[in-house]
Amino acid sequence: MFKPDLWRGKKAGILGLGKSGQAVANLLHAQGVNVFISEESRIPHANLLGLAPGITVETGGHSQELFKCDFWVKSPGIHPKTPVLQEGAKRGIPVFSELEVALAFVPKGVRVFAVTGTNGKTTTTALLGAILKLHAKTQPQKHFVFVCGNIGSPVSLCVDQVKPGDDMVIEVSSYQLEDSTYFRPHVACLLNITPDHLEHHGGMRNYIKAKGKIIRNQRANDVFVVNGADVSCAELSAKAKGRVLAFSTQPKHLLKTAVFFDGDEIVFSEGYQIRPPQLKGIHNVENAMAAALMALSVGVSADTVQDAFDSFEAMEHRIEQFAYHRGVVYVNDSKATNLDSTITALKSFDKCRNIWLILGGRDKGASYEILRPYLTEYCKCVLTIGEAMEKIERELPGYPVTRCYTLEKAVETAMTQAKRGDVVLLSPACASFDQFKSFEERGKIFKRLVDARIFKDRTAA
Repeated sequence: MFKPDLWRGKKAGILGLGKSGQAVANLLHAQGVNVFISEESRIPHANLLGLAPGITVETGGHSQELFKCDFWVKSPGIHPKTPVLQEGAKRGIPVFSELEVALAFVPKGVRVFAVTGTNGKTTTTALLGAILKLHAKTQPQKHFVFVCGNIGSPVSLCVDQVKPGDDMVIEVSSYQLEDSTYFRPHVACLLNITPDHLEHHGGMRNYIKAKGKIIRNQRANDVFVVNGADVSCAELSAKAKGRVLAFSTQPKHLLKTAVFFDGDEIVFSEGYQIRPPQLKGIHNVENAMAAALMALSVGVSADTVQDAFDSFEAMEHRIEQFAYHRGVVYVNDSKATNLDSTITALKSFDKCRNIWLILGGRDKGASYEILRPYLTEYCKCVLTIGEAMEKIERELPGYPVTRCYTLEKAVETAMTQAKRGDVVLLSPACASFDQFKSFEERGKIFKRLVDARIFKDRTAA
């Protein structure tokens, strides 16, 4: 366990200069720790301007200075078999996650809610945050709700503002959980588990093991909200020490559920009936179920949950319908970085075979063969981009695929050929890092390309 008092005055090595690396570096520096950041890539000087004076940085590789540090904090994106980590393990250097280090500085009396799963994490985290923030406004004792983690702001950016009585809602990835040994959320949620990040974790077994760490340190008075129809989730729930609350929209499930969907409303075992938020797709009903169960488990009223759902708006990059031009709908689902997310997006549309699907990016190890029946039911054409193009074509022989290489070419092709009633959907099923900095950048560029073409068409008319 990371104990701040043991490390003050010591030297911390931060592996990685991303958002979480910079945030935890500033946090530790403010707490009296000597901080040395080591980044393998070359980073422009402008990217270092957010660091506190006195923090030492090296980029373009790891020097021996890193091995002089008393402990390391690892960026969640660094592969566990990276040579520098293996050498550090040989030398017995303790390695912590940014998540655990940050939470070590949170005062007692703060409730921690954590959401993980292959898909739906961000929406569920945002829903729960909205519910708890609305609840906080009704309470006589003022407290704040911090929404952080994988959803946007690193946990390290929040902790100096958190006070006893506050709530923290954290979206947690499998990478963060893999690196965390002592993480204990008071209310944990596991939405689903389908193949993802297999190249990082070394297979499905390790991926499931990482997800299961969300309940590893929970106690009898804690809560575990879990998908009762997901086989892996159900198996992990047997290890839960706290109260288990299961949800599902499926007619058959493996766990006794505390809620069901009647096609109109979410019905809870206590008798509450709540309309889900106006979000596209049955998967978002399950996200709403999970968020509601987490909130209700700590005493939030059903009326507050309903009010939060009624005012909640769809999130950017998640089946986001952002444009309509000449009878064609344009949808940004750049957050779909795995196959199951893309299947979920396709299933949110009618089976009209009218979708131009933009697919591809950096491959994550799973087979695209699983997409075939959904492409047959929903898609008119697949437009491939990025590093995964050849693998997609190889694993979908005989299916109409147009190789576009770039997102710009895919947009041009779709907008030239799509007919009234069609849908142009960016749902790549791949990571973005071959051509973009993030899925957010990929989605914003997609929207910009579409908007520019629409503007050009309208001004030319």
